[in-house]
Amino acid sequence: MGETYISPHEVHNHGDSGSTPATSSTIATLDGSVDEPPIRSAGSSHYLTEKSGGETRCSEKPPTIDLFVDQADIATCAHILIGIEVARRLETDAERGLSENECTLRREKYGRNKLESSGSVTWYKILLRQVSNSLTLVLAIAMALSYGTGDFIEGGVITAVIVLNIVVGFFQDYRAEQTIQSLRAMAAPACRVVRENGTLLSIKAEDLVPGDIVQLATGDIVPADLRLYSSINMATDEALLTGESKPCTKDALKHLHNVECPLGDRINMAYSSTTVTRGRAQGIVTAIGMDTEIGKIAQLLRDKKGHEDSSTFISRAARRVLHGIKSALGLIGTPLQVKLSYFALLLFALAILLAIIVFSTSLWDIDGETLIYGICVAVAVIPESLIAVLTITMAIGSKAMAANNVIVRKQAALEAVGGVTNVCSDKTGTLTQGKMLARKALLPSGKRLTVVNELSPFDPTSGMVLVDDVRLETATVNEIDELRYFFSTIALCNMSNIIPPQDDQTLWSATGEPTEIALHVLARRVGQGRDESLTRTGMSLLTEHSFDSSVKRMSVVYKLSASDPAIVSFTKGATEALLPLLDMKDDQRRDILHQVDIMASEGLRVLCLGYRHLDDVDPTSIIDRNFIEAEGSLSFAGLVGLYDPPRLESAGAIKQCQAAGIVVHMLTGDHLKTATTIAKEIGILGPDVYGSNAQTAVMTAMDFDKLTDDALDVMDPLPFVLARCSPTTKLRMLEALHRRGRYCVMTGDGVNDSPALKGADVGVAMGLNGSDVSKEAADMVLTDDNFASIVSAIREGRRLFDNIQKFLLHLLISNISQVILLLIGLAFKDRHNVSVFPLSPIEILWANLLTSSFLAIGLGMEEASADVMTRAPHSLRAGVFTKELIIDKFIYGTFMGVLCLASYVIVAFGIGNGDLGYDCNESYNPTCDLPYRARGTAYSVLTVLLSVMAWEAKHLTLGLFNMDKSTSFIGNLMKNRFLFYSVCAGLLTPIPIIYIPVVNKQVFRHTALTWEWGLVYGSVVLFVSLVEAWKAIKRRKGYGQGKLNEKYIERSDDSSVLTAV
Repeated sequence: MGETYISPHEVHNHGDSGSTPATSSTIATLDGSVDEPPIRSAGSSHYLTEKSGGETRCSEKPPTIDLFVDQADIATCAHILIGIEVARRLETDAERGLSENECTLRREKYGRNKLESSGSVTWYKILLRQVSNSLTLVLAIAMALSYGTGDFIEGGVITAVIVLNIVVGFFQDYRAEQTIQSLRAMAAPACRVVRENGTLLSIKAEDLVPGDIVQLATGDIVPADLRLYSSINMATDEALLTGESKPCTKDALKHLHNVECPLGDRINMAYSSTTVTRGRAQGIVTAIGMDTEIGKIAQLLRDKKGHEDSSTFISRAARRVLHGIKSALGLIGTPLQVKLSYFALLLFALAILLAIIVFSTSLWDIDGETLIYGICVAVAVIPESLIAVLTITMAIGSKAMAANNVIVRKQAALEAVGGVTNVCSDKTGTLTQGKMLARKALLPSGKRLTVVNELSPFDPTSGMVLVDDVRLETATVNEIDELRYFFSTIALCNMSNIIPPQDDQTLWSATGEPTEIALHVLARRVGQGRDESLTRTGMSLLTEHSFDSSVKRMSVVYKLSASDPAIVSFTKGATEALLPLLDMKDDQRRDILHQVDIMASEGLRVLCLGYRHLDDVDPTSIIDRNFIEAEGSLSFAGLVGLYDPPRLESAGAIKQCQAAGIVVHMLTGDHLKTATTIAKEIGILGPDVYGSNAQTAVMTAMDFDKLTDDALDVMDPLPFVLARCSPTTKLRMLEALHRRGRYCVMTGDGVNDSPALKGADVGVAMGLNGSDVSKEAADMVLTDDNFASIVSAIREGRRLFDNIQKFLLHLLISNISQVILLLIGLAFKDRHNVSVFPLSPIEILWANLLTSSFLAIGLGMEEASADVMTRAPHSLRAGVFTKELIIDKFIYGTFMGVLCLASYVIVAFGIGNGDLGYDCNESYNPTCDLPYRARGTAYSVLTVLLSVMAWEAKHLTLGLFNMDKSTSFIGNLMKNRFLFYSVCAGLLTPIPIIYIPVVNKQVFRHTALTWEWGLVYGSVVLFVSLVEAWKAIKRRKGYGQGKLNEKYIERSDDSSVLTAV
């Protein structure tokens, strides 16, 4: 037999020739032949073999490499090349594999097979995040001024505050990053590869190079993009890439012609990070790392712009500078971050204004005492502990979320998730289980079989099988022929395995193709599993005709028993494939098709079942796979409808979201009917949602993408279900929601979800089954892949928002009262006509840092209120600074400031003679007893009122004595132990500070009190009365915290108890 060199032209011609397709039980080789050993190419003693018309041609001449192109080109066109051409271009040997030296060279050229982790955050970036905010800048300026005026105690305290803020924030963010790194699943696991003269090795997938020969088997994760050249009954789960829950059957022989055909149609390729659900195959690595399809999506996440910026250099530079300034000031981030940064700048401006007022009262004769007083007033207006309290509260929130299976990658997402108005969720694996379940069936007699109350797709002991609403028992199956044939077909024509739990700690599991698992579980529910049936009947398997995508069916042939030579075949497959093979009349076929349409309209994937007795057939012909004999003239055994079931908790989670005023959208790559059915089942499409809005409530991505932005902006409402979605469609949906001022969360687990996760306000990825790329893009990761954990995250976010409002109110009341006291205190002059501090700088810092900080942290630990998930989402425009909060802080701040001022005036000018001595701002002398007593009284009133106000701030509307009718007054106060003890400490700490020698006069610049304690606790009674009166006015006017979504509320006899329904 002559040997000739095969040109590329000949290769392509051969690839287009009508070679006989290999069946799924034979091995298809590089050139399209069957049952041949793997071929060789460059580097072996003989090179590429071809079959053409029965003649084998080989080449001793090594192929030239003028057609060799780089890896990226191969990755783009591999699916349109036959296997021999891919091997030719990659200079590989399919039988012997690459040598280690060649692998080393290629690894140096192409790099390692792993994704570049743009989401990895270095320690210095985390540190920079803590420094880049306006409040830190304001504190730094106050620190510099304190040191500049020689007030080293005050400067040291502010320095400690800045360091504490940075350290706490840094370690919290760093721990979050470390946690998420530990959760990341490897995008490329270990794999089996042929190298070094045909040796089969197990290596790390990151060591793969283009041209490696990889073997795949059921359960493997594909380690790189592969051009398959041999396959046996091969299928992969590509839901991570395409969103399709149905496995994609692979055909190594398939010759495609369209370079741009969708990934799901490239059936001669296997893609990185997809899972082999059945069969086995060998393939040539065509792309690794960032050149794989999963890598391309990862690259999309890293690119901030989808198009080339055509603006001028000056405008681009100006934008970068502006972006840098805004980033340094903390003006880029979530609404809370931006609001607090603007608030800090406002406080900075106010501090300057107050300092100007102080300086102007001295006619700009600014001596040391005047400058210190100005700094004192400026410090009083700044809530120094705000960053520390906020960071600690966020850390507590992160810990609470972790307890609810939510890992927070970015602290800002804690606040952001509480303000969500829309959730855009993937379907497969997020709202559904990502597994198939047999739900309905039709028997030949017309009886309908239904599965109800199933708890797990793998657990045959859960759920019941009903036949026309009557529970089906095992004994009944064995007595009725149509039931026996139906269950025998789905159990015996099946390669899956159902694995029972090994102990109380494990669950039911399964191996195999999801469709076959679903059918096998259905059979086992009535005691008709494969092993049970074979044991009971004594049947033995003669041959198996595995599923073949070209004929869309599978058959098995069994011998009834050793004593009975009768043979029977069982077949399952697509309706259109089996219907012509059924032994029935045309009108019966039309009836079956009608029933198939009905089941398909319910979102079910329908399989047809058949069987045939082969008593008169030669067993040898059956074993040799004679399709005509084994799969012809079938008796109809029934139809079975399967679907990917919703997660058990999805419906409840959707209902809670709706009760909270949150709109849920399903964005899925699945078919429209399937998506619509699931959406109705879990409540996304309820009667009040779907009815009058049917045209826009459910759409396909193709129809959605045809609409312009203007058309989308006038659409009311935007679709609740988008089917056949691409990443671009999901991004357009997010953009449309953003243009409406909506705040969006995107949940998902697949690579196809990742761009939308990145573009969403809060991205939530699945931790167990989610792709590495999606976790990298997400702000939060669910460790249990439970959609209900989203509700926990939203609840925690809302609780956090409420608590931030509470401690902000508390901190700002302190600042307002101090400013009122100090500004009016400018009128209190000593003998030298110098204004006397009503509060010393250390008293101000002590009140703001020690007293207020622990009280504020306690408020940040408050439990969620009963109505937290039945309120409409809070206004994003207002953020935490709602109209109620702003009014309350000025009302309560004025109450507190006036009472502090009144106590000072009574001591200094009412009981005292008004002689404020001299030089009493800097140190104690015998003339300072009166101003020191007045200052100590004002400080004590401030401290005690701040402590009591912490209890009042537990609820912005309900009174202190009526916050929770389900418990006693003391019981309500004791619910939050940290806050309770912080308040007790706040009530007691003025005593040692007032009476300890040296500390009182030299540090705090006040002296011991006697009768003045009557003023202090009299002020408490008056303050509580004023606060309760204001809350009563708010309740009477209906002016309170959030609006309840009455549709989802049930009230008990006790009107304070609310329940979401």
